[in-house]
Parts: sequence; C-alpha cells; structure tokens
Amino acid sequence: MPNHVYKARGIVLHTVKYGDNSMIAYLLTDVCGRVTYIIKGVHSSKGHGNKAAFFQPMFLLEFEGMESSKSQMHRMKDVRNLMPMNTLPFDVRKSTISLFMAEVLYRLVREVEVNAPLFDFVCRSVAELDRMEAGVANFHLWFLVQLSFYMGFYPGNEYVAHGYFDIRNGIFCNVIPNHRLYMESEAAYLLNRLMETEPINLVDIKLSRYQRVDFMQSMLTFFGYHFDAINSVASINILKEVF
Repeated sequence: MPNHVYKARGIVLHTVKYGDNSMIAYLLTDVCGRVTYIIKGVHSSKGHGNKAAFFQPMFLLEFEGMESSKSQMHRMKDVRNLMPMNTLPFDVRKSTISLFMAEVLYRLVREVEVNAPLFDFVCRSVAELDRMEAGVANFHLWFLVQLSFYMGFYPGNEYVAHGYFDIRNGIFCNVIPNHRLYMESEAAYLLNRLMETEPINLVDIKLSRYQRVDFMQSMLTFFGYHFDAINSVASINILKEVF
C-alpha cells in the first residue's frame, strides 16, 4: 500500500521531545482531524533554520503531510506559517492564553474525524487573539463559552434574568436546581454575555481577578461534566497568576 500524501492546514496543540533531534507533534488539521506527526531534524545543523519555531502552541501551519502504511504517526514537509503572528508570541498575556487554549483542545479533541466548523472556529479565535488590543484578559473565558457550542453542549435555552445555569441539564433556570452542579446568578449572567459578545467587545466586560477565576472554574466544571480530561489542565494555574 503506497503512502498517502496530502496538503493540509493545522493548529499546533502539543509537542513532545523525541530522541536527540526529533519531536512528536499533535495537530488539529482541516483534512484529517486530530493527527500525530513525527518531526525529524528539529534543530538543523545544515543552516536550514529551527523547525521547532513553527511548533508553538496554537501556531497555524500549512504543510504537505504523508500518511505511512507502516506507522500510525504521519510525517510532514514544506512546513510554513499559515498566518504571521504579530503579537501572540511576544505578549505574555496572549501566549499564556494560547497555551491554555492548546491544552484544552489537546485534552478534549480526540477524534480523527474532520470537524470543519471546529477547525475554522479555532483558526478565527487565534487570529482574533493575535490582533486584539484591549479585552485580552477576558479572551480565555469567551473562548471556553464559544467552544462549548462546537463540542456539542452549548446552553440549550434562552437566558433567564436573575436566574441560574443548571450545568447538569445545560439550561438557564429561574430557581436553584436540586443538585450542586449549577452556576450562581452572577456567573449565569456572564455566561449569557459571553455567548452574545464578539471578541472586539470583550473590553466592555469589566471583571475582577476573583470574578474571572470564579467563572473559569464554573466553565471548567461545565466542561468536566462532559469530559473528565479537562480537570487535569495544568495551565489553569498560570492563567490565575497572569489574570
């Protein structure tokens, strides 16, 4: 069976050092879903540059991939940036958020099936984060709320003023649920605002550090009800320090 060669766009989720001069890279791609790649010659001794620079969390790439009949890991060549990153790698707030986004996606997206809406949403999100000038501190909250739609458990009804959000049933309600998995009124209100807000308007949402941390924990509880893997996201602690 011959090797299958394809052209793809991909989003870097996670990398692991492999041997002296190779890495394993996990990407979300537009043509194969989530794929694992073996990247050889990461640190070139022949003056061809440093391949590792391409494989930063949430970097957008385009490349030629090769599916091997002898290995579960794909290979890639002709790697280049899909879009230039003007601020994300250099702004500690944005790079911290991109690390969080990458880890969340790495833990949640396990399928190899193509999910074009999810891929396009993540690409748009990276581009929005890179060009944002204000409201950055709220971006990871917005991303989690919007991501829930593409993961299949977006809130299922209209917001109820002064009400609560029932995490177990995924709905807004006007009375406290008879279980502990729910968001208080303040978090439910913020959830609704973030459902309706565009990234450019995140600057208008004024939150304290405590409110951000509290809402993030509520959202991670919401995600955790559906995906156990979300509970081990290590970059949460870094976010708490930065924001």
